[in-house]
Amino acid sequence: MTLDVLMEVVGWIGAILILAGYGLLTAGRLTAKSPAYQWMNVVGALGFIANSAWNGAWPSAVLNVIWVGIGAVAIWRMIAREGSSTSAT
Repeated sequence: MTLDVLMEVVGWIGAILILAGYGLLTAGRLTAKSPAYQWMNVVGALGFIANSAWNGAWPSAVLNVIWVGIGAVAIWRMIAREGSSTSAT
């Protein structure tokens, strides 16, 4: 598999993850606060970053860097909240 093909596949996987997450959110199967939804967005956006940067689509790459940041903060808050609810007081 050439690097061009690999970057195309990575981009399509990213698209599928983001669209599936949004579809599941809209259908009520996931919530915006669910780890699965946030991870789908983060991993999907990472795929878009790789594909966009490879193709020189810098506005899309930057948008997805921000998208990853938002998702990473959400995941970090979920982990922090989970840790604080299980700690002894």
